[in-house]
Amino acid sequence: MKLMRFRVNTEGKVHLGVLTPLGILDAESCMKLYALATSQEPLYEPRSVLEALQSGPETQTYLKKACDWALSNPSAQTMLYHSHKVITLAPIERPPKILCIGRNYRDHCAEEGVEVPKTPLVFAKYSNTVLDPEAPILRPRITKCLDYEAELGVVIGTGGKHIHPGDALSHVGGYLNFNDVSARDLQFSDGQWLRGKSCDTFAPMGPVLVTTDEIPDPQNLKITCRVNGETRQESNTREMVFPVAHIISFISNFCTLEPGDIIATGTPPGVGFARKPPKFLKEGDIVEIEVEGLGILRSPVQEEPTSQ
Repeated sequence: MKLMRFRVNTEGKVHLGVLTPLGILDAESCMKLYALATSQEPLYEPRSVLEALQSGPETQTYLKKACDWALSNPSAQTMLYHSHKVITLAPIERPPKILCIGRNYRDHCAEEGVEVPKTPLVFAKYSNTVLDPEAPILRPRITKCLDYEAELGVVIGTGGKHIHPGDALSHVGGYLNFNDVSARDLQFSDGQWLRGKSCDTFAPMGPVLVTTDEIPDPQNLKITCRVNGETRQESNTREMVFPVAHIISFISNFCTLEPGDIIATGTPPGVGFARKPPKFLKEGDIVEIEVEGLGILRSPVQEEPTSQ
């Protein structure tokens, strides 16, 4: 399934949605109508993507059945919304943790002129960085070197600690596009990366979370970044130094993973600062991140308002 959060235009209520070939299904209404039509009451009715992950496989299976029923039932298709009539939100509003992996593609290490890490290089972003699809990335006044990073985002569905690599993928709830936006001058001048990675709006993600049944192998996905239609990054997740299962296991050995945690798995070569000359983002640019099977994450770039 392709799970998402959305509002209907300026309506205040946030809906759990399922993106289908016919449009976006309102999952809550879909489950209620399905229960009435079939006399099958769900154990639990999730109201967000995070709740859908936390509720477990039985609820997710019920949700899929309800959606399939709605798509085949003309009277239930009133719950369908066209994507241009809704405001799409980040699939996970406030992740418990956003954990990122640095230098996880060999060619990216080469363009930086650094050695390939012997163990995953982990850093964090705060939840203030989360940005909805189509919402603007704001260039902070304190940076002149705003950069993009196309990444595969892994969303934890089942938490745990000391997870064996062989079991790691069973802890994944789904995958999404992730842009690890970076202020390079802050990142490189500080000696550590927190400030350069955690400015407001520096984690665009979405537009959907795609469950694992649709992505059987996270190590064979094309990954692309375009700026104003120009391809800047193009690679495949098989080029990762440390695959997804290894990363999950490694992180779980020092901190407990929770449902809704997001792991950004590193970026391939082609970032702006490594180009000759460098190509940093500026106001008016349009950044598109596309990981195979996960849709397209589109973000305009704006200057930070002077009132902030």
